[in-house]
Amino acid sequence: MTFRIPDLPKHSESRLSVSLPYWQDRDPMDALLVAEAADKLGYRRLWVGEMATFDAFALATVIGQAPGRIPLCIGPLAVDVRTPAGIAIGAASVAALTGRTVGIALGSSSDVVVQEWHGRERLRTAAHLEDTARIVRGLVDGAKVDFDGAVERTRGYRLRLPPPRCELTVAAFGQRALAAAARTADRVVLNLVTPEQVSRSAAAVRNFAAQVDRPAPAISVWITAAADPTPEVYASVRRGLVGYLCAPGYDAMFTAAGYGDLVRLGGTAIHPRDLLAAIPDELADAIGLFGDAATLTDRLTAYRNAGADEVVIVPATSAGDPAGQHTLETLAGIAHV
Repeated sequence: MTFRIPDLPKHSESRLSVSLPYWQDRDPMDALLVAEAADKLGYRRLWVGEMATFDAFALATVIGQAPGRIPLCIGPLAVDVRTPAGIAIGAASVAALTGRTVGIALGSSSDVVVQEWHGRERLRTAAHLEDTARIVRGLVDGAKVDFDGAVERTRGYRLRLPPPRCELTVAAFGQRALAAAARTADRVVLNLVTPEQVSRSAAAVRNFAAQVDRPAPAISVWITAAADPTPEVYASVRRGLVGYLCAPGYDAMFTAAGYGDLVRLGGTAIHPRDLLAAIPDELADAIGLFGDAATLTDRLTAYRNAGADEVVIVPATSAGDPAGQHTLETLAGIAHV
């Protein structure tokens, strides 16, 4: 049996969540300010991801022990780096130490993170996501899991802490990963996508779920956002896109969005500084929420109408607004968080 948090209301009545941003040119401690702002403004939940700075479980515990009660979704966590048992233990630890509602998101990360930083292989991504999801599902539901899959295996472990029985999300790109998510997850999360790509992915998820006679997972979409963005904000966002242009999965998304020339340029020996200079502000506009309140309203409506059950705001922060407060307040007012 799968545990399922009720889906968010759709379209104009759906509420927003927040994902912590980790902009390369910002103080990592901004994450704590964003978390505080998201809680005070009444956002539905806070996503705590992981890449180059904080350990996600450690950061989630610190946030969860602070005043407030916003639920936490931890991840996406790279399945090539963390074991299924380790992920389940982490989720149970955060839930037990904070008393917060905790969800888990699984992902595949990038070659740079997995192979170069962690020295691990990144093979059979879709199968790895599916194996990990099945093991984690059993463990967080309190079962003793024996599983021998295509990539992952486990035998005989059961959580010693109370099982968090958390919602399970899979970050998916490409048809095979979307199919794996549709077979195993409560929710699918998409990142750096246009509304048109959300629509196509949502349709694919529904089709794959129907093939196995399973309710279609809900669709969440991470969207970078800035209300009344300054040149400084655009520069920060563009800098954050450099590492994604040629990452597997993301490269296809950018190409489909009309930026194949940039993807091909990124595949050459070009210096990251020169690649950054070639990225236009319009790329951020195509896959995000940037502009005044009216523009944000139109873009938010487009994502919802495309099939986003949950819109997850990744606020652009700056020296003048380290919590992304202006963006979060503006969107909270638009969406009636």
